[in-house]
Amino acid sequence: MSLPLYYFLTVTAINILMSWALYLPYRVAHLHFLTVANMAISGYLGGWLVQGLGFSFWAALPIGLAVGGLIGWALSLFIGDAPTFAVVIVGFTFIYISRTVIENTPAVGSTMGMFGLPLVAGSPDAHRWALLALLYALVLVVGFLIHRFDHSRLGRAASAVFVDKDLATSFGVDIKKLGRLLQVFSSTLAGGCGVIYGFLYRSFHLDFFTFHLVGLFMTIIFVGGYATMWGVVVAAPALYGLTLLFPPAVASWRIVIYGAILVAVLVLKPEGFITRRLVLTIERLLSSKRKKIL
Repeated sequence: MSLPLYYFLTVTAINILMSWALYLPYRVAHLHFLTVANMAISGYLGGWLVQGLGFSFWAALPIGLAVGGLIGWALSLFIGDAPTFAVVIVGFTFIYISRTVIENTPAVGSTMGMFGLPLVAGSPDAHRWALLALLYALVLVVGFLIHRFDHSRLGRAASAVFVDKDLATSFGVDIKKLGRLLQVFSSTLAGGCGVIYGFLYRSFHLDFFTFHLVGLFMTIIFVGGYATMWGVVVAAPALYGLTLLFPPAVASWRIVIYGAILVAVLVLKPEGFITRRLVLTIERLLSSKRKKIL
């Protein structure tokens, strides 16, 4: 497998997983940018465990997942039912805090970063195939769980909370409990992605975990369609692949390009390109064709 194809496939998988990590809390109107901070915290922790203490990648990964989930759980005690603006502020604050702590921690390379991380398998080719298989296994598992959630009582409750919190409360929905559940799940997922993200490049640097990730994931969610998980699946490879087609001088402006696309979509097509109505229509068509075949 060529390196460009490898990086396209792996980074696309990371973008799908991280956009889902934002999509889930947004089901209850929470823009949970803590996920980017969790990427950095768990990623650097995983790198330090492997490079500094001799852990294997496969031991560091579950620790990264657990730490991400623990941070998400601790903060969800306070912001599980907070307004959208408060959740956004907490997320941005933790991005600043995590970057400042990392910049002043020599054990993880401070501003220089961590380089020369070991292979997760015996050879460079095995390393690439192992990470590729791991990422797409995660995409399938997480996608299945989100699909089940969206079609469950909890998913319907989340939709009610998004539309009207007071109405949802009158139906007996525990908004804080539901918000905490989604925030913890998204933080756990972000923690694992942070560890994997660094090992894709066999290094960690603060430039990996900047605010450009917030802009990228927001663009993927709102361009694809924030009301369904399938919008992320379509938008993530399309938007990432789009900038790869540009010459380097233009591609360096990709954040500006993403921002312009996001603004245009919010103005012209606020629900995004993959709407819930479209998904339901496709599901009905597939169901009718299946019945005809049977």
